[in-house]
Amino acid sequence: MVNSSLNGAEESLGTEGYAESGDVKIHYVTAGEGPLVVMIHGFPDYWYTWRNQMPELAKHYQVVAIDQRGYNKSSQPEGVENYTADKLAADVAAVVKHFKRDQAIIVGHDWGGLVAWTFAMQYPQMTERLIILNTPHPNGIARELATNPAQEANSQYARNFQQPGAAKLIAPEMLALWVKDAEARKKYIAALRRSSVEGMLNYYKANYPKPPYRVPEQELPKVKCPVLIIHGLKDQYLLAAGHNNTWEWVDNEVTLVMLPDADHFVQHDEPEKVNHEILRWLAP
Repeated sequence: MVNSSLNGAEESLGTEGYAESGDVKIHYVTAGEGPLVVMIHGFPDYWYTWRNQMPELAKHYQVVAIDQRGYNKSSQPEGVENYTADKLAADVAAVVKHFKRDQAIIVGHDWGGLVAWTFAMQYPQMTERLIILNTPHPNGIARELATNPAQEANSQYARNFQQPGAAKLIAPEMLALWVKDAEARKKYIAALRRSSVEGMLNYYKANYPKPPYRVPEQELPKVKCPVLIIHGLKDQYLLAAGHNNTWEWVDNEVTLVMLPDADHFVQHDEPEKVNHEILRWLAP
């Protein structure tokens, strides 16, 4: 652990520390006791995205919300090659090992969802259960880009992010516009100023499919653990159709919950429902 540099609402959520993943340091905030739950944010975000989930989960579990590499207080290595999905999943494995656990419940949203899917495939023995918010399985995203004109059109932002020099066109204040709460937005602007915009966009450059889009032919390992997927149907970035046939890529139970009034940031739009669904699904 390190001396806390959290403040206000952040500090009330837990204690911060760092896990080492090779030469990368992963910043986290942890609270509670019990089975380990690792929560992984997406773009453009940081560990604080889980502020509505952490207090409820911490009543029953040890919750660890991380900053992914490139973000906030975690290391920000240079180079697209340092942001491939296997390296991002290895960061999560390092966090689990840091807490001296053999396995964990993995929760991911947006890019954190892609990392969570990858972790479950890459480290099946370390994945007790998998909870995905809005992110289709990698096969589902690739298929929709190749066959669904709506998904291809709505992914124009990702193609823009993949262009050379894209980071120069993006300011932290712009990235924080999605945050509805004024006080939280101030925290986001500060966190995104500490982050590497180039690093954030490297997630897209290293992992997001590039045109011409094709239905995937390579077999990915099947996910072995039970999976809960919660999706906000108003999400215009990751369309719900991407979840179709997910059961073909999971060798276990798949529970799919669609929330009709939630958008891309489902954990903020419907926090009580998300908490209820997660805790009910995890309950023994």
